[in-house]
Amino acid sequence: MPRRVTDYRGLTEGSRLKLLHAIQRQPGQTLKALAAAAEIHVNTARDHLRVLEDEGFITARPIDTGRRGRPPMEYHPVEDADHSPTARERAEEAGARGQLLRRLSPELDHGQDLSDDARHQLDVLYEHLDDVGMEPVIDNDQLTVDVKPCIYQELLEADRPAVCSVHAKLVRQQLEQVDGPLKLRRLHPFTTAHSCLLVLGLEDEKPAVNATVPGIDGHRTDAELAEFALAAQQRVAAEATETDCPV
Repeated sequence: MPRRVTDYRGLTEGSRLKLLHAIQRQPGQTLKALAAAAEIHVNTARDHLRVLEDEGFITARPIDTGRRGRPPMEYHPVEDADHSPTARERAEEAGARGQLLRRLSPELDHGQDLSDDARHQLDVLYEHLDDVGMEPVIDNDQLTVDVKPCIYQELLEADRPAVCSVHAKLVRQQLEQVDGPLKLRRLHPFTTAHSCLLVLGLEDEKPAVNATVPGIDGHRTDAELAEFALAAQQRVAAEATETDCPV
């Protein structure tokens, strides 16, 4: 499918990923503080933040200093689609496309037992993952999403905690930006060398998926997410080595 002009491109750059990570960890930071956190020049940070805002990941809010002149800005992650025109437009378009596809191809329905709000959440999440090139595959019965390839893989060795944390929080935020009962339950990083599994669920409901490795709660700390992902990656690599070189 041809890429849409609104497809996400901001997170393919390492410095933007670091900036978004800093904003997710501590909302309300200023340009100067974020530039320092990402270890880049203020002007470069300003350009990157503009891209992240244009793509609906963050919002900029003026700080009331009580002084004349242009106020400094503070930056926050987008947690509600109504807080960002871009995020709101994406959510509306995702819902409209999802409804159209289900009318044309009923087999693509996200499960007959799901509410309209839950379907809209899946539409928004699918569109986000598809736009960043992760080729999502939704299992309607298990409420899981297989994503591949991991577009962040080249950045993992340099900054694994940031990559894993940003990925988990973005998935949660996509589900939370519109009304609905679905939540991110667990992450299964590196189910293969180039894919991960997202386990969703309704509120107050345990995940239905069964797996040899139980996955990790998406709300865990950066260090815990990174450690779990590294262990999963190493396990997959070891299994591949054993397959290639049987005893």
